[in-house]
Amino acid sequence: MEAIGQIVQDAPNATASPDDLATLWWTLEGRHMGEYLAGQCSFSEHHRRRIRSFLPALGEPVPESPGLLDAWIAQRYLPVFENSWRSYPDVQPCLENLKRLPRGPRLAVLTNGDPEQQRAKIARFGLLDYFEAVLTPTQLGVAKPVAYAAACRWMRTDPAQAVNVGDMLESDVNAAALAGLTGIWLDRGVDFITGGPSPVADEAVLRIERLTDLPGRLSRTSA
Repeated sequence: MEAIGQIVQDAPNATASPDDLATLWWTLEGRHMGEYLAGQCSFSEHHRRRIRSFLPALGEPVPESPGLLDAWIAQRYLPVFENSWRSYPDVQPCLENLKRLPRGPRLAVLTNGDPEQQRAKIARFGLLDYFEAVLTPTQLGVAKPVAYAAACRWMRTDPAQAVNVGDMLESDVNAAALAGLTGIWLDRGVDFITGGPSPVADEAVLRIERLTDLPGRLSRTSA
């Protein structure tokens, strides 16, 4: 939200209000990320498609060539986006507590994002060494939700012994459970797709509000 807010602020010829532009951005994010996850386009092309649809609302011309679109993304979007990266304060304490457990879990990051960008994000906050792997569709050949089973194979673990922790109820928790893993929902009180309040979950969903609650929750699961 911080990144798109800065881009909107720097667009004097925008044809819509900042709130409407932010809503449009997230709508396009959902649409074109879905196309990427369905294998209909590359990760780079999903960015291009979003920008093609977004630039008219910013009051800017749409470049015809992919190279010019990539240049816009590299110059206007990525620097603002990368500058907006933040680490929640409960992340490193959680990882330290997990490391101290008598039978601490093996850890990996599973993401549908670009591998270099994801590793850079984790490394910026000194967290990379906590994880055995950063797994993306590039390594696994598939994206979530199929990637849950692929990630278990990569880590040489049975899905029944694996836990997936994420802040997206459907794609991180319910989809992981369908793949045979235990899904734990990190509910930070916001829907990260719409920007609205968290969705309503079934009472059976394992839920935490802070990552520092995770070690205690893990001790009460069979995984």
